[in-house]
Amino acid sequence: MRFERQLDFKIGDGIFRKLWASSPSSTTSSDGLGPLYNARSCQSCHLKDGRGRPPAEGEAAGSMFLRLSILPQGQADRQALESFIRAVTPEPTYGTQLQTFSVQGLLAEGRMEIRYSDVKVEFADGETVMLRKPDYSIADLNYGPLHPQTMISPRVTPQMIGLGLLEMIPEADILRHADPEDGNHDGIAGLPNRVWSHAHGKPMLGRFGWKSGAATVADQTAEAFAGDLGLSTPLLPKASRGECTVTQRDCLNAPTGDDPDEGVEVPRQMFDLTVFYARNLAVPARRKPDDPAVRRGQALFAVAGCASCHIPSHQTAADAAHPEQSEQTIWPYTDLLLHDMGEGLADNRPESRASGRHWRTAPLWGIGLTRTVSGHDFLLHDGRARGVLEAILWHGGEAQPARDRVAGMNRQERADLLAFINSL
Repeated sequence: MRFERQLDFKIGDGIFRKLWASSPSSTTSSDGLGPLYNARSCQSCHLKDGRGRPPAEGEAAGSMFLRLSILPQGQADRQALESFIRAVTPEPTYGTQLQTFSVQGLLAEGRMEIRYSDVKVEFADGETVMLRKPDYSIADLNYGPLHPQTMISPRVTPQMIGLGLLEMIPEADILRHADPEDGNHDGIAGLPNRVWSHAHGKPMLGRFGWKSGAATVADQTAEAFAGDLGLSTPLLPKASRGECTVTQRDCLNAPTGDDPDEGVEVPRQMFDLTVFYARNLAVPARRKPDDPAVRRGQALFAVAGCASCHIPSHQTAADAAHPEQSEQTIWPYTDLLLHDMGEGLADNRPESRASGRHWRTAPLWGIGLTRTVSGHDFLLHDGRARGVLEAILWHGGEAQPARDRVAGMNRQERADLLAFINSL
């Protein structure tokens, strides 16, 4: 990256890290927070640009939140879903996301509660592991009861690395791996999600988020500013009051931090620099790729069938506007498609084309550095898995045969497989 663009990256990093304040504030370039929100900065959720985690017992959620929605209530809701203008129908009082913090003078929406129960799994060689199965609820609702059809989906914040590279994979290459009807009868039915792109003003292939709910890095950034921090951007200019609904009058009447010239709280230059930062976070180099255990694990990864969805490599497109990502062979270990992952992982909450059992194939690059970067080993969309092996054992649906092959391995084979995955 040439020097001028390095400067843009560093300024974007500063915006990503900075704490926002509620309005009115003397720091006019940093006000507009909320009024209801989940974090005061991007970095608060994406600490060190790494993975989020579920809160410990008695701890307020910091890098995990609950998505909310209901079934469509009429023709207008169905039309919005069919045209991809919306991916879900918002819960009438609380919107599409539970905000657990609020500015002074307002009440937060509520509090997420998690209870875990144990699930014992036995391997073919007799060893056992105890998985933890979460159950989610919402306490201390401050704006009335939830709609009786409310669907809840927990989400931890994903790592930020390599997003610009994933964005540059040609759509045709991703769709080449799609097989929604399982036409080749291999049990793998990758489904592309289609979502509305605020950046392009049309439906596009979803690539980002746990259910591929965002089409571009800019879309993902704008939606995070709006939902997590309650800030408006050029892509979502009406989000100055975040997700305040018509029933939350004090929230709607709260002051905003809109820029007097652009009428949004995150002006264009600031927004573009944040997107540039998010798009250019590099992927760490692999560790010990030639280690014998890693090489054996790589072969086992393929034999187990993991590579059917976690496709190892892709080629990025040529684009002079994005020279840092242009024409590269990358190794993210994902197909960026949706797969039915079984009842065990189901959140039972559809999102655009994704059903309540669908999840996007998570990229595996950087997974072995989770503890180094984030200080924990929690994986999957809600952080229930404490490490790679537990994450594999939660796989079901289309991934059930691969999961069962791993469960049938002996101790040494499992160790080799984990050595490979943790080298990525």
